[in-house]
Amino acid sequence: MHNKVILLATATSLALSGCTTMGNTAGRDVVAGQAAPISSSERAEGAKAHPDILQEFGGTYTGPQASYVARVGQNIAVQSGLSSSPSSFTVSLLNSPVNNAFAIPGGYVYVTRQLMGLMNNEAELAGVLGHEVGHVAARHSQKRQSKSQTNTILGVLGTVLGGVLGNAGGVAGAVGGLLQNNALQVAQLATLGFSRSQELESDALGVAYLARAGYDPRALSTMLTSLAAQDNLSVRVAGRDARSIPEWASTHPDPASRVRNAQQLAASTGVASGRLNEAEFMAAVDGVLYGDDPKQGIVEGNTFQHPDLRFAFTVPQGYGMQNGTQAVTISGQNGQAMFTTAGSYNGNMNDYLSRAIKQIAGDTQVQVGQVNRTTINGLPASYVTARANTQSGAVDLTIFAYEFSGNSAFHFATLTQAGQGGVFNSMYQSVRRLSASEAAAIKPRYIDVVTVRSGDTVSSLANRMAYDNYRTERFLVLNGLSSNAQLRAGQRVKIVVKGNR
Repeated sequence: MHNKVILLATATSLALSGCTTMGNTAGRDVVAGQAAPISSSERAEGAKAHPDILQEFGGTYTGPQASYVARVGQNIAVQSGLSSSPSSFTVSLLNSPVNNAFAIPGGYVYVTRQLMGLMNNEAELAGVLGHEVGHVAARHSQKRQSKSQTNTILGVLGTVLGGVLGNAGGVAGAVGGLLQNNALQVAQLATLGFSRSQELESDALGVAYLARAGYDPRALSTMLTSLAAQDNLSVRVAGRDARSIPEWASTHPDPASRVRNAQQLAASTGVASGRLNEAEFMAAVDGVLYGDDPKQGIVEGNTFQHPDLRFAFTVPQGYGMQNGTQAVTISGQNGQAMFTTAGSYNGNMNDYLSRAIKQIAGDTQVQVGQVNRTTINGLPASYVTARANTQSGAVDLTIFAYEFSGNSAFHFATLTQAGQGGVFNSMYQSVRRLSASEAAAIKPRYIDVVTVRSGDTVSSLANRMAYDNYRTERFLVLNGLSSNAQLRAGQRVKIVVKGNR
């Protein structure tokens, strides 16, 4: 988490939300690799958005992994027909702790280090990147169904809140593992817009690109299987109900049917097998940062800690957190929230609160209540609630701000049904400073590729995972293994370790 909020509406996310092949001639041409070449206007559009996207998603991840991903991505991208030159494509590995991949017009393709950590061979990496290039080749961003989405949290979350509160999973369903996200969950909600057919079409394109490049075309289906497993595990770890599906997801293929479709697409290519390049991939993914980067703060269970900014807070039981470069987003059955800053602070808290409301509400009409002052764990704090009427009913936006110094302030922005803001009281009260020793004790996690030795079992290797819970489940999902998997000596598998490298 850094120091400002930027809501992007340019990226197209893989997620697990969602493309059948289009039945028209244009669709067949795209699958055949005859997509219209990248235009000069598309190149200009991509070049303009690229720096902002890098900033939003934690910047580029440096090291040998970045060049490896770029090489694989460029090779799969040329299969699309957008350009025959690999250098026409800028493929970036992002320093983001969220499972995500996307592409924008102009030849810009992105994948997060977290999603790379979930993969188990090079073909899966190529399949994911191919799916995203497919969105660009089919010009899906120009055909989006929703043309009037707002970039304000109030507009997006207000709709989600009213649409799913009262269902079995409540708001939690809207931000579970199904989103895969991006570095700022709210930005992802604002950029959803691909239809069911568009998502399935990009799956078809991704599979076609895999076969054309000599990879095993089944790799996209195995990657989608791992994503589905990670989705379910993320929901369980957060203590939410995996059965609840948010309203927006009803327009997208469910994970199981999408995996089956990808398998059928692979079979239809007539290519029975192909390159996986497992050894090359395992060598590349070894040592990749996994989970949160301490420079952006760390989520540990229900607690968020930032060693550089020296603060911590705890969210209520059953609420999940997602850390991003600009904010920490929080979601549960009865409300949504984020922790961030409204920018520069000059000691005038009323000014700060007003700016925070404006950043979120935008032009939405809100009724702002009285500003209240208090002290939380030695920190001067102020809070105010603004009520707004959305298409789904009245909602309360509460800004709860803390003064960390004469020129530094941070705040929660919470959104609940009108009158229900008290669900976040314990979170407001939990904000505290970290001591120097507490900050120094926060260490990052990394992928460690190890060779299975004789006598090693799933259980023994899972016990080496640097987590306090769900170790076996995390190990199985990370390695794309079933619950009854048997390991063999010499096999290379991934574990997550903690410490400095």
